[in-house]
Amino acid sequence: MADVNRGNRPLSPHLSIYRPQLTSMTSILTRITGNAMLIAALLIVWWFLAAATSEAYFTTVNGFVTSWFGDLIMFFSVLGLWYHTLAGIRHLIWDNGYGLDIPTAEKLGWACLIGSFVLTVLTVLIV
Repeated sequence: MADVNRGNRPLSPHLSIYRPQLTSMTSILTRITGNAMLIAALLIVWWFLAAATSEAYFTTVNGFVTSWFGDLIMFFSVLGLWYHTLAGIRHLIWDNGYGLDIPTAEKLGWACLIGSFVLTVLTVLIV
């Protein structure tokens, strides 16, 4: 039977109504960094396969990986790796029932963001 009240129902709220929350943004960022690390892993596998194939092919791939664009990809891969690691630790804390109140959850979110940048800079400077 046809729904005659279809036009009278309220519409779902649009995303522009809601203010983005830090916890939701960090959750989305965790998913993005997880997928981005897969791309970086494929780049590293490509580099290893080129090393196992031939010297000429390795020179080509190594030229790409060590170019400014390859360095940029690797820098953001390290950033994503640190962020994803810290977000995983945050989720372990939450899984134990700690830090679930909003102020603590936001502090943990900022700790993940700031900590990932600091650890990335330290990693790049040391390595």
